[in-house]
Amino acid sequence: MKQFILTVAAGKRLIGRGMAAHPAVTEALAGGRSIVIVAGTTNARVAEEVLKLIGQGDEFRAAGFRRGLTVPPGVKAPAAELEGDVVIAGGAWQRGRQIFDVAGELREGDVIVKGANALDLAARRAAVLVGHPQAGTIGAALPAAVGRRVRLIVPVGLEKRIVGSLDAIAARLNAPGADGPRLLPFVGEVFTELDAIGLLSGAEAFLVAAGGICGAEGACWIGVDGTAEQVAAAERVIRCVEAEPPCSP
Repeated sequence: MKQFILTVAAGKRLIGRGMAAHPAVTEALAGGRSIVIVAGTTNARVAEEVLKLIGQGDEFRAAGFRRGLTVPPGVKAPAAELEGDVVIAGGAWQRGRQIFDVAGELREGDVIVKGANALDLAARRAAVLVGHPQAGTIGAALPAAVGRRVRLIVPVGLEKRIVGSLDAIAARLNAPGADGPRLLPFVGEVFTELDAIGLLSGAEAFLVAAGGICGAEGACWIGVDGTAEQVAAAERVIRCVEAEPPCSP
């Protein structure tokens, strides 16, 4: 068993690499099905890695690939125009399209990749902050996922883990008279750094500790257990992403 440190930025890249190897993604690409990667900072790494598989990775700009941002108090994020979500259909990136344009066309076998803002790691449930009166992108994704069995995968970093019931938290945030964003817990396949390590190496990864300074704020200590070959494979995967620079908005 070995232990490793993953910064938040490295975790986003690791999740991106894992998602590019996810069977649902590779099968959808092989079958010419649709994949919708909804804009977000973690999903920017997913988009980069998935677009590489179809030879369009160099055309993607991560800057501006987001809708809402959390920044320190007093900090204003630079203005950026969202070109669109990443919509892949028939093996090609359909530039400029958003989930709102295509959600009604998606069918079983297609995939939506949607990020989250809160993670109950023990229950493997996620929730998203909502600021839009029609529930934003999750409001577009859920009818496809629940109504037509479109695969909904939720790449989410371990730094977003919470303690307690997401449903109870949502009830308080969504109550009349409350201030700030609402919260919507939703059903989807949670995919964290731990899942990425397991998928890419076969090793078992688990959370050991967290925190740090000098750029390691929010970082996680990850334990990796398995055969010598699996642990070595996990180490190669982690070493390839550990120097990932901080995320740019």
